[in-house]
Amino acid sequence: MSSKKEKRLQGQVALVTGSSSGIGQGIAISLAQDGAKVVINYHSDEDGAKDTLQQIEKDGGEAIIVKADVSDEKEVTQLFDKAMQKFGRLDILINNAGIQDDASLLEMTMDQWQKVIGINLTGPFLCARAAAKVFVEQGVQEKISKAAGKIIYISSVHDIIPWSGRVNYTTSKGGVMMMMKTLAQELASHKIRVNSISPGAIKTDINKQDWDSKEGEKKMLAQIPYGRIGEPEDIAKVASWLATDEADYVTGATIYVDGGMVLYPSFNE
Repeated sequence: MSSKKEKRLQGQVALVTGSSSGIGQGIAISLAQDGAKVVINYHSDEDGAKDTLQQIEKDGGEAIIVKADVSDEKEVTQLFDKAMQKFGRLDILINNAGIQDDASLLEMTMDQWQKVIGINLTGPFLCARAAAKVFVEQGVQEKISKAAGKIIYISSVHDIIPWSGRVNYTTSKGGVMMMMKTLAQELASHKIRVNSISPGAIKTDINKQDWDSKEGEKKMLAQIPYGRIGEPEDIAKVASWLATDEADYVTGATIYVDGGMVLYPSFNE
């Protein structure tokens, strides 16, 4: 992406949870290139967060790093407090932080269940609630944006595709879909837009073992009609667009960025 692109988010502030690597990192960099000041959130990968910051600053952008566990209410409050102390406003929340901890139903522990639900579902709730309070208090400032605020969930194609051995993950993503729609309905009168992006197979470090071999890549591509595995940039571009006034009439929507993975490719024969 060129750093010379139009600054569609000039004057706005974005908070991106889990932006120390992968999709979150790509989104944070893209938003900064569009002119937003960025709050980089991480939980354990401080080096990754510093890398995100370095890439943003290299392009002439501005960002800060804040460590927080999004599943912890107190830490979420501190995260938003630090964002407001630094930048004085907030316009965009990207609910990206998420994990997997896979096991079959018969082997899954309560710890595995609660950890994934905590980060993937409770975390987005806590962050959305904190952001909405800021957005409602700020109201619409036409010179900055037509909306009072924008909340974007990074979900997964597994909000509608079942996935054996991962009931905690799929349940969390299915829950995210209904959370997003409910909040979009509830917050629309405040001019707050709420949407989701559901990625398919994206090349990140988390799933590197799946795509980093010819055999693994072939297996993944069998599920992708469009014939390529996605890159973090594919998600980042859509997230940036959703945050701009170009998408002002879009709320309550899920955009599947998946090369056609939800088209049931096995039925193509």
